[in-house]
Amino acid sequence: MKIIPLSEGAFTVDKTKKFVAFDKDNDDLQQRSTGSLLVEVQPFCIVTKKDILIIDTGLGFTKPDGVLQIHHNLLDNGINPMDVTKVLLSHLHKDHSGGISIEDKVLHQHFLSFPNAIYYVNKEELAFGLDKSNSSYITEDFEILSNSDKVIFTEGNGVIDGYIRYEVTGAHSPFHQVFWIEEDGKTAFFGGDVAPQLQQMKSRFIAKYDFDGKRCMELRQQWWQTGQEEHWTFLFYHDIKTPFVEFD
Repeated sequence: MKIIPLSEGAFTVDKTKKFVAFDKDNDDLQQRSTGSLLVEVQPFCIVTKKDILIIDTGLGFTKPDGVLQIHHNLLDNGINPMDVTKVLLSHLHKDHSGGISIEDKVLHQHFLSFPNAIYYVNKEELAFGLDKSNSSYITEDFEILSNSDKVIFTEGNGVIDGYIRYEVTGAHSPFHQVFWIEEDGKTAFFGGDVAPQLQQMKSRFIAKYDFDGKRCMELRQQWWQTGQEEHWTFLFYHDIKTPFVEFD
């Protein structure tokens, strides 16, 4: 199993839910709006014997050449985006779903960013996201999933192809789900925005921005203990310094 962080950079985000690029070497967080959080936006690629997996898809920003940043990041790591076989989605907030599709500016139509992959999304999360016209969800990024033959809708907890477990946690958003990828005795755990940063795993932190902050905290405590005992590798989507931690 090979784990490849696909960092899109650091950003500050406040109650407006707008992600503003942040230069960690030169910018001053104190100059941003009060209450701004500093986060990384970091999808992951995991290469297994069966698949090339993408876990969450970033903000969907494009480089000056018009190519999606997540595609550039894959190519920089020697992976053709056309070879991605599965896209696992924890939830559909815009910083996790922006790269699901890309818009053709001439045709004014969205196409899946990974056309040869199967997308896995919780059925209720998609319905919830399409129903919520707020700043956390940008429906045009993911509404293509509604009628695509490249989508498998997950419900509750289950297993994909015998080695990818998923579980609905809620907590951060009502239908948020997490993933365990298990191969050759190793387990990579992606907790999405329930377990987004290393420091949160080590404290009894309760965030006001979570759907159920207390439940998030309880799950982090549980996973952190179990993960150490069972030697998981934790993947952190929003950690500025530590993309993953491996317990041998």
